[in-house]
Amino acid sequence: MRTYREVFARPEFRVLFVVRCVTMAAISIGGLALGVTTYASTGSPILTALAMFGGPLITLLGSATVLSASDSVGPQRAATIMPVAYAVAYALLALPHLSWWWRFVILAIPYLAGSATSGSVMRLLHDILPPEGFVLGRATLNIATGVMQIAGYGLGGLLLVWFAPATLFLVAGVAAAVAALILRFGLRERPGVKSGQGLVARTREVNRELLGSPVTRPLYLAMWVPNGLVVGCEALFVPYAGQAGAGYLFAATAAGMLLGDVVVGRVVPPRHRDRMIEPLRMLLAVPYLGFLLSPPPVVALVLGFVASAGYAASLPLQERLVRAAGPDSRGQAFGLFSTGLMVGQAVGATLGGLIATWIGATYAIGALGVASLCVTVALIPGLRRSHQPDGGTVHTRTGRPTGSPGKNE
Repeated sequence: MRTYREVFARPEFRVLFVVRCVTMAAISIGGLALGVTTYASTGSPILTALAMFGGPLITLLGSATVLSASDSVGPQRAATIMPVAYAVAYALLALPHLSWWWRFVILAIPYLAGSATSGSVMRLLHDILPPEGFVLGRATLNIATGVMQIAGYGLGGLLLVWFAPATLFLVAGVAAAVAALILRFGLRERPGVKSGQGLVARTREVNRELLGSPVTRPLYLAMWVPNGLVVGCEALFVPYAGQAGAGYLFAATAAGMLLGDVVVGRVVPPRHRDRMIEPLRMLLAVPYLGFLLSPPPVVALVLGFVASAGYAASLPLQERLVRAAGPDSRGQAFGLFSTGLMVGQAVGATLGGLIATWIGATYAIGALGVASLCVTVALIPGLRRSHQPDGGTVHTRTGRPTGSPGKNE
């Protein structure tokens, strides 16, 4: 499966794609409205930033306790929970005269729901597409996320010219409800996994196995830590380049990320994708070393564009995760990946801000690039345990091959 036509020929994938577009537009519009409302009522940049980007920290609670719902609940029902939670939350946020702390409580609703079922969409994707189509399908959903974030924030900005933030909450709530209805009637249900354990007990057991495994632990670290440190670099674009320059840098990095997803997902043959993991991971960090030289704006744009193409290393790494995680815990494996990715980005951005207060944005960007590169190099031996030249699976406890791809599918 090498073309977009083949991927979109699957009706259920078209449903997932449309749902991803509508959901991301809703989240972007609702997040912008929440940020504007919080700043207007508190005047606090810190509370505003937490309102817009601090939600992933809430997912740590759900991921540590109820993440196995991604597998134990039928994937169609599990995937529907989050847009329903967003629809309810945005309807409540549209109520007038809410205090900012009540808004934070309401904000927790969709993030807690999402932390319990965040792996369900990837589980559905694996069921809908054949193994050789997973990376292209994942890359296509990534592209939808990036494009709809840009479109959602743009549309939200236009709506704020004519309407109050409460109207944006209602628009976002309706969009989330539409996404839930599309999922409910556009996908067939699959059975959940019956484990004989309670939700919390199974969540903790599978998390321990995934994070303790010599195979999957390096995969998670490779997808969380270098990326999070580079997001820390991006978080310093405003102090580095000013508001106008930062806008161009953010656009350049978004374009680079989209290009990387297209090339790795669509152009690179499946048999060569795995070999690109290390070069792409190096590419993600090395260009940021150039910021130590305080490059002119045009050079900085090129560096940011080239570096962000390296985010595409996550695609073949996720392909390895599919092979390493058993079918009974695949949803939780991807839910854990999603939570760690978001938390890693939040931590990276915070770390970047702290370092910049000591040595300035220019040197902080370079330092984070060096740190990302060092982590990348340090993880090379661990990633060898998940590499199987024939595409076979590996045992998550020992790192030894367990058989052909078809045996455990």
